[in-house]
Amino acid sequence: MADKQSSSAARKSFFALFLTTIVLFVLSWLFVLRSTGRPRPLDRKVLPTQKLPTVFHHVKSQSSNGLSRAILVNNGGREEEPPKREQGFQDKDGAMDCNGNVKEPLKIFMYDLDPEFHFGLLDWKPQGGRVWPDIRTEIPPYPGGLNLQHSIEYWLTLDLLASEISDNPNNRVAMRVQNSSEADLIFVPFFSSLSYNRFSKQNPHQKKSMNKVLQAKLVKFLTAQKEWKIAGGRDHIVMAHHPNSMLDARMQLWPSIFILADFGRYPLNIANVDKDVIAPYKHMVESYANDTSDFDSRQTLLFFQGSIYRKDGGFARQELFYLLKDEKDVHFAFGSLKNNGVIKAGQGMRLSKFCLTIAGDTPSSNRLFDAIASHCVPVIISDDIELPYEDILDYSGFCVFVRTSDAVKENFLINLIRSISKEEWTQMWEKLKEVEALFEYQYPAKDGDAVQMIWQSLARKVPGVKMKINKSRRYSDAVVPGKDGGLRSIPAPKNFW
Repeated sequence: MADKQSSSAARKSFFALFLTTIVLFVLSWLFVLRSTGRPRPLDRKVLPTQKLPTVFHHVKSQSSNGLSRAILVNNGGREEEPPKREQGFQDKDGAMDCNGNVKEPLKIFMYDLDPEFHFGLLDWKPQGGRVWPDIRTEIPPYPGGLNLQHSIEYWLTLDLLASEISDNPNNRVAMRVQNSSEADLIFVPFFSSLSYNRFSKQNPHQKKSMNKVLQAKLVKFLTAQKEWKIAGGRDHIVMAHHPNSMLDARMQLWPSIFILADFGRYPLNIANVDKDVIAPYKHMVESYANDTSDFDSRQTLLFFQGSIYRKDGGFARQELFYLLKDEKDVHFAFGSLKNNGVIKAGQGMRLSKFCLTIAGDTPSSNRLFDAIASHCVPVIISDDIELPYEDILDYSGFCVFVRTSDAVKENFLINLIRSISKEEWTQMWEKLKEVEALFEYQYPAKDGDAVQMIWQSLARKVPGVKMKINKSRRYSDAVVPGKDGGLRSIPAPKNFW
């Protein structure tokens, strides 16, 4: 009995001591809060300094009638004015402006691939062992027609070459560096979309098409490079904008950052929005300069011209054709490149209030960017579409999104479009004119155009890439004590990457 009482007393004493400790800890914490007003922040001097890649600062606004006017949205969700890059203080390293944005350009190491992978595909003939054309005196032209819509590889490569002859390279979004150890990312200048468009057909005397041969040679080259081996390709940029480009190589180069039009023909483990970058098509129609149209002058309510019968996810085009073909103010017709089809489509878009962008063989199409260039409010019917820069760009301010299951219901789509007021349409039309420059490819690149926006999208991938690389090194070539008292290295397993 005495033992039980003694044990009970000991437990009570221990509990009282524990409770007293907790109370004292809470009181001491409250004292610190009262004295300082907040917990002490982390001393950043104890962290390693690192120059980060350039990031954009963005704008969000709200219309008077409550409709979202968000266009470029920053992470904090605050409404603020865009910073002026030439103003604001610099920190002691000269890397930051007053808004905390990093002004360092994205540093890109570009492989000097044989011209057969890039400008040689444009029939450029190098002289004297040169790898690149001297863009100060000659710029090989890119072929027109449908080739142009996937020409991103051409514009990005030209921009990197231009960075080497720029008068002020530090004002650029991205610049080429000659030492791969200094680079944020590694650029692979293979014109894969052009290779597919021009050389995917196998000639009778060939065992393989030139497109397949180039992909095999590229994989062999890349996987043998020290830059690839260091990070397993995670920091490499591979362009495959045409949905059918890199069909053979994509499964071997999957750790890299792909620049794509969409993910329609990629398994999720090979390409996804977290790892890769979606880039806009180059629009086919002419830009609508000096647009003086308005709601009333655009007399066609809804416009679509293109292929109607498509496989895969494009069944909605056929369904919508039968639902809308008899509506008097709707233009829904078959179209192609023949007989000036692009010019006619551009003219029709400029006379229309809304332009349909419907999934076809793939979730995306150039039609969205033709509509933006024509200031025709896009109506997007594509459930699996991924859009360029959507981490910072709010498309709901200038596009209408409709689920496919709703769009194919009788009268649903036409009633929805008719319900949008003149004032609402005008707000979206104004936003289209504000954002159209973000989708414009050109050389030389201009501030905020598609080339620079893609570099910015890549810059936002860099921290995640660095984290993956660093985490992958945790158990790579670990150093442990040896039997003789020295140190020995444990190599990474063969399937480490």
